[in-house]
Amino acid sequence: MFKFVPNILTIIRFLLIPFIVINIFLGQFILAFVFFTISALTDIADGFIARKFNFVSNFGKLMDPLADKLTQIITLASLTITNIIPLWILVIVLLKEFIMIVGASFLYGKDVVVYSRWYGKLATVLFYIAIVASLLVKQFNLADIWSTITLALYTLASITTIFALIMYIRDVYNKGFIDKQDLNKEVTVDKKEKKERKPKN
Repeated sequence: MFKFVPNILTIIRFLLIPFIVINIFLGQFILAFVFFTISALTDIADGFIARKFNFVSNFGKLMDPLADKLTQIITLASLTITNIIPLWILVIVLLKEFIMIVGASFLYGKDVVVYSRWYGKLATVLFYIAIVASLLVKQFNLADIWSTITLALYTLASITTIFALIMYIRDVYNKGFIDKQDLNKEVTVDKKEKKERKPKN
C-alpha cells in the first residue's frame, strides 16, 4: 500500500487546483495560500518518497510533472484574470510549456530522457515564492514597495524560465537528442521534392 503514496499525493495535487482557483476568485487569498502551500508540500513529499524508496512508476513519471504544470499555469491564469499580475507573465510560461511540448515530440520514440536541471527547478521555486507573495500582498493590502518586490520576483522567475528553456533547447540539439543528420536529410529531401515539382519549360 505504501508504494502508492507518491501517486496518491500526485492525485491530491490535482484535487487541490479547484480550491486554489475558487479562493482566488472569491478574494480568500489566505485560503488560496494555504491550499497552494499544501500542494507544494505534497509535491516535495511525493518526490522524496518516490526516490527514497524507489517507488517510481509510469503513472508518476507522467502525472507528477503534469500536476506541477497545471497547478502553476492555472494559478497564474487565475491571478492574471483577477488583474493581480500582468498578462506577460502568463504568456511567458505558456510559451515555454508549448516549446517544451514541441521538443518532447522530437524525443518521442527515442530512448532518450532530458533531465531537469537546477535552473529549471529554481524557476519553479521562484514562481512559487512570487505567487505566495502576490496572495499575501493582496490579502493584507501591503504597501506599494511590496508590490514592486513581488513584480521583481516574477520578473526574475520569468528570466530564469527563459534561460532554462534556452538551455533545454541547447541540450536537445547539441547533445544529440535531435539527430542533426536526420534534420539535414529532411532539408535535402524537401529541396529534392521541390525541384521535382518544378515545371519543365
